[in-house]
Amino acid sequence: MPVRVPLTASGPLTEATFLARPNQLLVEARLAGRVVRAHMADRGRLLDLLTPGARLLLAPRDEIGRKTSYQVVGVYSGDELVSLDTQLPNRLMVAAFAAGALPQFARYTKLQREVMVGAHRFDFRLGEGLTTCVVEVKSVGKVEDGIARFPDAPTERGRQHLEVLAQMARSGQRCAVVFIIQRHRARALVPDDGVDPAFARALRAAIAAGVETYAYLCPLTPDGLALGPPVPIFGSPDAIPNTAWV
Repeated sequence: MPVRVPLTASGPLTEATFLARPNQLLVEARLAGRVVRAHMADRGRLLDLLTPGARLLLAPRDEIGRKTSYQVVGVYSGDELVSLDTQLPNRLMVAAFAAGALPQFARYTKLQREVMVGAHRFDFRLGEGLTTCVVEVKSVGKVEDGIARFPDAPTERGRQHLEVLAQMARSGQRCAVVFIIQRHRARALVPDDGVDPAFARALRAAIAAGVETYAYLCPLTPDGLALGPPVPIFGSPDAIPNTAWV
């Protein structure tokens, strides 16, 4: 059975039409003839996805004290559904750990979420005692010409994470970064030097320091996000061999 997590646990999904994005965390959409506001968890630029008239998937958001009644969970790019929930990959990782679907982490039986290392919070710590692995998960939604690229907006926090992981790796701590590509098609993943050269340099330095990196192609449907096959990670597009383009 493939590992899959639902897009939401809060109720049925509703299709709406994108109108505007007043700020990073807010989207305005047309739903059943009226304008509604929906919370946006993905802080990326998403300029290629959030275009006027784009089809959105919204989930109800009924928590007390919320200023919006909906959560944006996805957007259609042609016939491809793309996730806009940056927490969905973490839920998928928890399910994958529990199912033993990630053989590189199979030796660990304990999982701790939201781990503080100094002033920095990382997504997971696997194991306990002296034998642990610190894991950071990155949500990838940008794919160009069959190549997934991260990030799609400058991320100082992401760069700092990589620098701390590299320091830990040099001292003997096992560390890993897992990129969850929430798309149906991608042949490889590269850091996007054009968007955030500092992050790209930090990723290459982290790999050189011994930080393990993994990327998975995880297709999205209205039924949920599924763990798909691994794809290779390269330091730049120029490093991708011709065989990766076949």
